[in-house]
Amino acid sequence: MKALWSFFIHSILILCIYLWCHTTVSGLLQNETDGLALIAFKDGITHDSLGMLSSWNESIHFCHWIGVSCSRRHVHRVVAINLSSHGLVGSLSPHIGTLTFLRTVILQNNSFHDEIPPQIGVLFHLRVLVLSNNSFRGEVPTNLSHCLNLKVLNLIDNKLIGKIPEELDSLSTLQTLGRSINNLTGKIPASIGNLSSLSTLSAGDNHLECRIPEELGRIATVEFIQLSYNKLAGTIPSSLYNLSSLDYIDIARNQLEGSIHPDIGVFLPHLTGLFVLENKFTGPVPGSLSNASGLVYIHFSDNIFSGSVPQDLGRLQNLKIINMSGNRLGSTEGDHDLDFITSLVNCTKLKILVFEDNSLKASLVSSSIANLSTQINWISLGINEIHGTIPSRIENLVDLTFLSLESNQLTGTIPTSMGNLHEMRALVLGRNKFSGTIPLSLGNLTLLNYLYLYDNNLSEEIPSTRASPTLIDVILSNNNLTGSIPKELVDISSEVLVFNLSGNALTGSLPLELGNLINVADLDVSHNRLSGSLPNSLGKCAVMEDLRLDRNFFEGEIPEQDSGVSWGTSFLNLFEPVVQST
Repeated sequence: MKALWSFFIHSILILCIYLWCHTTVSGLLQNETDGLALIAFKDGITHDSLGMLSSWNESIHFCHWIGVSCSRRHVHRVVAINLSSHGLVGSLSPHIGTLTFLRTVILQNNSFHDEIPPQIGVLFHLRVLVLSNNSFRGEVPTNLSHCLNLKVLNLIDNKLIGKIPEELDSLSTLQTLGRSINNLTGKIPASIGNLSSLSTLSAGDNHLECRIPEELGRIATVEFIQLSYNKLAGTIPSSLYNLSSLDYIDIARNQLEGSIHPDIGVFLPHLTGLFVLENKFTGPVPGSLSNASGLVYIHFSDNIFSGSVPQDLGRLQNLKIINMSGNRLGSTEGDHDLDFITSLVNCTKLKILVFEDNSLKASLVSSSIANLSTQINWISLGINEIHGTIPSRIENLVDLTFLSLESNQLTGTIPTSMGNLHEMRALVLGRNKFSGTIPLSLGNLTLLNYLYLYDNNLSEEIPSTRASPTLIDVILSNNNLTGSIPKELVDISSEVLVFNLSGNALTGSLPLELGNLINVADLDVSHNRLSGSLPNSLGKCAVMEDLRLDRNFFEGEIPEQDSGVSWGTSFLNLFEPVVQST
């Protein structure tokens, strides 16, 4: 009996030793496999400008290498590689396929190139694959469909070509699919409707064509759809209006047509962003938009929408941007075309209001434009048929940086109160019927970059106040301005590119300070009554491309250009009766 017990104990010890040795050897082999795969990964890197992979050497265990994470349960098995924004250049080694415990691969914001290795398709535990903002080429590997646990697939901003693989419809757990900013072609496969867990779809800025598949509307979990900058045609699938969880839809810059469903705001109540710009949509702007109370961004520009602008948009308390430019909005009578602005007064977060290039009529002064949110910084109502005057209370919009009212039928004077808009960068009032003088207070706009007052009936002298030192364009052409050109107007920033005072009744000589505009490309003082000799300082204007002096009474010679200065002679206009020789 004692011998039998001794034999039993001995056998157990032998078995334990065997199992321990086998496990140890197997573990060592696996350790070696993962380590070698990482070394192969490093060998594929041709440039490491930040030296991020300098720690990848034998002096440190690979589980402690920068960007590498190992499993706690399965000791020394690599489960994650995260080398985002590390300045790496090279190709992705196919040996990555031997890291069979990998769950996360994040390599975004680097310069990887060549093809995505198909060996990634054998990483059955992979959940997150982020290769965005690189230069990967070739087609999307079809065998990524074998990564059945994949939740995030982000291939945005690469140089991938070919069609979207239909095989990816097997990824039932996929939540995020990003393929924007590539060179993908073909159509969006109908099989996309099988991605039953998808919440984010990004495939914009490719060359996708045909229709948006009706099957996309089967994915009840979708919250984000981005398909802009493609060649998609047809109408919006009716099934998309069933996606009640949809938060953001961007189908801009395609060839889509038809109308937007009048009840879109009822069907999609959780929308925060709606981008349908630059398509061929027709019909009215849906009045139900106000039912999507969380809307922040509305972009309907450059379509063929018509009719009145909904007058209850003020219910959108979170609205920041509304852009409906480049349509045919407006009514036949026009008396109430700007009533929607009264409603928008309630949108206290509104920052950008753009309705230029429509058929809006009505009086500006009777609108509530001066009562809009004090946070608003951009108003563009140009190229319409708006009449009346600019209300002096416009000064209430203290954060306004851009105001465009050009090409309307506005009259009266430019309010002196505009000089209190100290954040103003661009004042665009050309092609109206403004009269009176240019307000002296505009000299208070010390951040102004663009001053466009052309094609009006402004008269008397240009104010002799120092202009904004940040001016880039000054266009006061085709008015009735008189007197001389004040030196304060030209003794300003050397960054001025366009300086146009043509078509007025200005007299006197050109100020010597004109030569301070050394970067001016377009200098036009033609069709005035200027006289005297041309200042030698003009020779300092090194990049002049368009010099127009005709229809004046200048005399003498054209100034000699400084060394290294070469004017663009193709636009040099010095005729009738520009220069009179002495």
